[in-house]
Amino acid sequence: MPHHDSFFPLEDADGTQHVKPYVRETLDSKSLHFCMDEIQSTMNLLAPHALALAYTRTMMGVLLFKPQPATLAMIGLGGGSLAKFCHRQLPRTRLKVVEINPHVLALRHEFQVPEDDARFRVVLGDGAEFVRFAPYPLDVLMVDGFDYDGQPPALCSQQFYDDCRDALQPGGLLVVNLHTGHTDFSLYLSRIERSFDGEVLALGDEDCSNTIVFASKGPLPQITAAALRCPPGFDPAAWKDLLPALAAVAAARRQAQASRLG
Repeated sequence: MPHHDSFFPLEDADGTQHVKPYVRETLDSKSLHFCMDEIQSTMNLLAPHALALAYTRTMMGVLLFKPQPATLAMIGLGGGSLAKFCHRQLPRTRLKVVEINPHVLALRHEFQVPEDDARFRVVLGDGAEFVRFAPYPLDVLMVDGFDYDGQPPALCSQQFYDDCRDALQPGGLLVVNLHTGHTDFSLYLSRIERSFDGEVLALGDEDCSNTIVFASKGPLPQITAAALRCPPGFDPAAWKDLLPALAAVAAARRQAQASRLG
């Protein structure tokens, strides 16, 4: 059971306050929570490197547009599901994860997030600052930053999405997880569309609580049938688990293109 102080902000050495999450474990899963009502991340103890939550599988639809990213950055570690998955399945990709909450970062080993190495780093930092001063151009940028209060305003502003676009290579992809029921959901989506000149695809996950937004710096690519085949070096079983979500992304892309042409 969580400690009561899990729900209150704790002050760090620099005076910044962050809510300390807690971990809940069952016989077959381990999950990260800021409060009892919402799960931030879940790990299947029998398959710790699998993507247990539907929205994370939808976010990996970015591989249909950018199958071999050389550089990929993530804003928000959470329980590390996406970080672990990309580290294992994209062995030639340089990965950097930026997490602002030191209490979340301290739990990386609870969720079997790999140690840093030559191509993988998890750092404590401000995601908005990271994209504003990106150290190198990115092929893919994934934004899944939530805290106790939901989506931080700094990760939803017009300036932030403009900075995301500037941080990408030409043809680079931004992938954002938005809370569908948020009162400002439509505003956030319109900001992404503005920053990316309308080259945006948005679709809900199978649980209908999250909307995943793909935005391209340049024309959003079409998705061919070949893109749904398991790429070289990717674990076939992991790809099979992704396929329903990938097929949904591909269908949404075809529908969006048909609507534009019609």
